[in-house]
Amino acid sequence: MYIDSLNWKILKCLQQNARQSNTQIGRQVGISSPAVSERIKKMEDAGIIENYNALVSPFEVGYQLKALITLRAFMGMLKPFLEKVKTYQEVINCYRITGNENIVMEVVLKNQKHLESFIDQLIVYGETKTQIVLSHVVKHNEVKPLK
Repeated sequence: MYIDSLNWKILKCLQQNARQSNTQIGRQVGISSPAVSERIKKMEDAGIIENYNALVSPFEVGYQLKALITLRAFMGMLKPFLEKVKTYQEVINCYRITGNENIVMEVVLKNQKHLESFIDQLIVYGETKTQIVLSHVVKHNEVKPLK
């Protein structure tokens, strides 16, 4: 699907606040509410808009640590890990990556002891490296048009 400048304006509005009405979006981009609705539906059907989510602050709901953990899988353990990682409630994002490591995970944990027990579960599958997140520098930045 071709994304024209009007669709990019709609996407920008949705990325800033997906809860705003089609009428509000229409006012911002200069078209009617039904036209906004039709364009959004087409972008959803094309897979451009994947989902609408609420962003929950892990710290406000009781988690004390956020960490990035990389895993370098042992021989023959990558495929089993790719299935197992889907079951860990601590993992909020997981990526298969290039380089020396195979996996990078973003995890939230109750405390240091929870981190230790989580790493103990991971080391069956490979070598890990852990970095504790201190703060967000860029948070959920918009996807912008290609130049």
